[in-house]
Amino acid sequence: MNTRAIQAIIRKDLKVAVQNKGVVLPMIILPLILFVVFPWIMAYAPSWTNAAGSSLSNMDELMARMPAGLLHELSGYTTDQQMIVFALVYMLAPMFLIMPLMVSSVLAADSFAGEKERKTLEALLYTPTTDRELFTAKLLGAWTTAIVVALLSFVVYGVMVNAAAWQSIGHIFFPNWMWIALVFWVTPAVAGLGLVVMVFVSVRAQGFQDAYQTGGMVVLPVLLLMVGQISGVMYFSLGVVLLVGLVIWLLDIVLLWFASKSFRRGELMTKF
Repeated sequence: MNTRAIQAIIRKDLKVAVQNKGVVLPMIILPLILFVVFPWIMAYAPSWTNAAGSSLSNMDELMARMPAGLLHELSGYTTDQQMIVFALVYMLAPMFLIMPLMVSSVLAADSFAGEKERKTLEALLYTPTTDRELFTAKLLGAWTTAIVVALLSFVVYGVMVNAAAWQSIGHIFFPNWMWIALVFWVTPAVAGLGLVVMVFVSVRAQGFQDAYQTGGMVVLPVLLLMVGQISGVMYFSLGVVLLVGLVIWLLDIVLLWFASKSFRRGELMTKF
């Protein structure tokens, strides 16, 4: 395999992507809201509620619906602390997966659909690379970038969570083993899932926006996980995270095999 050609395509894709506001802005705005602003809001929410003379009865009702395992993990905290830990450690865990999913999806949407939009796809297809090399380059660049952005977001979030909640909890409580597994086991799998799905979509789409909007449905499973946790149907324990990661990795392998077999340069030329 021609690694120099693959690296050249990856560098070209990333250079073009960082010049596209539609690609860069979501990767800046979403982490800023979720991993910088949100921790401080949730950390001070109990004190604001108490200052306003309101009760935390809604929180009590929410916790009453939670699985016994989660209640056990939160049993050592006060009511205010439980609200903070539940929101920042458990409720946001499935939302964190939106980050690698979004980054890989945005870059993948720009991979072929963006090439069509910029009228550069034909030149790319005539480069001296094999179908496998072209396919690998398109996937590898977006996948690696998504993981790097997710890891940086995780570091920033960890600092923000412990700093914001220090006045209420008084010690470092984040990350736990569940989050370690989420970041290093599930995140790469989720990034791969979004990537493969969006490559399928972007090959058939007419432009970047068309591909991104169509492929946006890939976030639905993540939203369902979040709803399931808030409703008390399940919670993100270490075992659940490991199982979710295993299922996604198996799905990635199947989709990747199918995508690599169905990817043909000639078909792209006829669709151009």
